[in-house]
Amino acid sequence: MIELWQSFYSWQDPIALNLGFLQVRWYGLMYVLALLLGYYAGRVLVKKGEYKLTLEQYDMAFIWVEVGVIVGARVGYVLFYDENTFWYLTHPWEIFNPFVNGEFVGISGLSYHGAVIGFLVGAYLFSKREKYSFLKLMDLSVLAASVGYFFGRMGNFLNDRLVGRETDAPWGIYTHGALRHPSAIYEAILEGIVVAMVLFWFRSKKSFDGQLMAMYGMLYASARFLAEFYRRPDPQLGFIAFGWLTMGQLLSFAMFLVGAGLYFWLQKRGKDLFRGVKHSPR
Repeated sequence: MIELWQSFYSWQDPIALNLGFLQVRWYGLMYVLALLLGYYAGRVLVKKGEYKLTLEQYDMAFIWVEVGVIVGARVGYVLFYDENTFWYLTHPWEIFNPFVNGEFVGISGLSYHGAVIGFLVGAYLFSKREKYSFLKLMDLSVLAASVGYFFGRMGNFLNDRLVGRETDAPWGIYTHGALRHPSAIYEAILEGIVVAMVLFWFRSKKSFDGQLMAMYGMLYASARFLAEFYRRPDPQLGFIAFGWLTMGQLLSFAMFLVGAGLYFWLQKRGKDLFRGVKHSPR
């Protein structure tokens, strides 16, 4: 027998506020909340003077990276997940077209890993423009982003996205014709709360610029790789290797390797620079 809470999607209204001319969905509301929390968390860190960045510069950096995230997330989905990749590549103006046959349907399909690439590009361009340390900016950014990430994934859950694999676990949620793992909640906890707690705990122990950025890459990739075992593969792709490896896991594995390589390279570079410093006798 399915409990009332397990049939959550049969009675949960995806629309949080209906004004007739405007509908506000829980999905969008959670993403706005994630964005605002991340933004204000970053402002608090900047105000403490840890990153030698003015609030005006921070606001400008936020705009640059958000534009990068939006563009990267959409383009990444088209390249990594969409079954019509070739069509989009030959019709690039359609990637951000929210209309189909003259009807507004919005833009569907975003990739987290694509968003990361766009984020890096936006942050790098801002750093070059303002002559500010890219590594310092990234350390600040991953702290701010990790604060809001939980709510972004909860938005996926409320919108019945990131459908889980079938399960007989007592906490399974009935959706898409079966009881399934609430994989979006797993991701919210692992990729959001756990990663944020580790980064903030380690923040005062940081020994070189870029350390938190590299750690985030490894932590998120590990959490995502694990959560993917409970998340149904994208139906247009299925398992892409070994009968169990998903595209999300493949991208996360690559992300982990990049994060690990970056960590040890930056650590070694920092030690080499330190060896080159000549201290004057007292």
